[in-house]
Amino acid sequence: MRRVVVTGMGAVTPLGNTLDDTWQGIKDGRSGITNISTFDASEFKVQVAGEVKDFDSSKYFDRKEGRKMGRFTQFAVASSVMAMDDAGFTKENLDGKKAAVIVGNGIGGFEVYEQAFKKYFDAGANRIPPMTVPKLIPNEAAANITMKYDIHGPSWTLVTACSSGTDALGCGLDMVRSGRADVCLAGGAESTITGFGVGCFTVLQALAADFNQSPEQSSCPFDKKRCGFVMGEGGGMLVLEEYEHAKARGAHIYAEFAGYGGSSDAYHLTSPDPTGNGGALAMTKALEDANINPEDVQYYNAHGTSTHINDPAETAMIKMAFGKHAYDMKISSTKSMTGHMLGAAGAVEACITIKAITEGFYPPTINLNEPDIEAGCDLDYVPNKGVKGEINCAASGSLGFGGHNGVVVFKKVTD
Repeated sequence: MRRVVVTGMGAVTPLGNTLDDTWQGIKDGRSGITNISTFDASEFKVQVAGEVKDFDSSKYFDRKEGRKMGRFTQFAVASSVMAMDDAGFTKENLDGKKAAVIVGNGIGGFEVYEQAFKKYFDAGANRIPPMTVPKLIPNEAAANITMKYDIHGPSWTLVTACSSGTDALGCGLDMVRSGRADVCLAGGAESTITGFGVGCFTVLQALAADFNQSPEQSSCPFDKKRCGFVMGEGGGMLVLEEYEHAKARGAHIYAEFAGYGGSSDAYHLTSPDPTGNGGALAMTKALEDANINPEDVQYYNAHGTSTHINDPAETAMIKMAFGKHAYDMKISSTKSMTGHMLGAAGAVEACITIKAITEGFYPPTINLNEPDIEAGCDLDYVPNKGVKGEINCAASGSLGFGGHNGVVVFKKVTD
């Protein structure tokens, strides 16, 4: 079976507009969550979010191109440019017929919907902006990336809610393993911080509404005071490459993409199966696919949304899949610092997991002062401050609305 490695990464997040800035924020244990500034949220029950700040799109595409993209697409393209630059690929030196693009996304151009609906209801159908459809449909992120790099292999959009970014990586792994592509640019992007977006998730009672005066404390996974997830936005893209192909061109290799596992809860539209069976199945499948034992995994980047239901259910999944080793390995939720980037979350967290391996650093779960032991949250979640330590193998998991579960496994490359 063909081996797959990661040779490039890029990210735009609430912690920074590059992966390096994001990773520094993670190491510092800094929250990127603030009061909402993209619209007037003063009358909203929820007034906090993880916004991308000071994003300079001119580094990645010109104004004319940008006007044809939704915000989520802009994050995807920017992350892709960073990842491809990192991997040493250009439009000229990439064999576009042996390359592919897979982008995970949960919702598409929320702000585009909102603007178009306003025009429609205020001024009529003839006033809807002409580029509304191309800007809002989820597949446009992948399409724009193919055009930027002249990629003629498959370009897919994967929508599995909050598991989209992780599942996109899993599809990319299979794409390169199978020989359908030598290089696959895979990841996820999302931008839903609008009045309509925040309003929709608020009436669903999914968001944290108790921290409008202290936004940096609002995402507190596994803690007793957690009361909902914090909406985030951003993008993360990874260059997945066949091992011999990467070696032949002298590429820098970050890690081996060793395995992926996916499953479905078949339980509820928004809540995870509290028994943990579905998520544990994805974890077990990922370990089997990577041909490793549970004891080989030293770090797990959890979905960790900071909701009443998710955190105990995910802890149960981890215990079920890893057995006694669950108490020995380190686990953290970096959403405590970024918020929940929905379709982008799994891809960004995969980048963070790989950085943890390459730099020998276990990211913290900030705002974790009183673990909810009564709910079963009794593992080592690396509270508040990250710690140094060698990491040879790590995993990252995502759990999406509708019961979609995805887990990826990365290892150091030793030969």
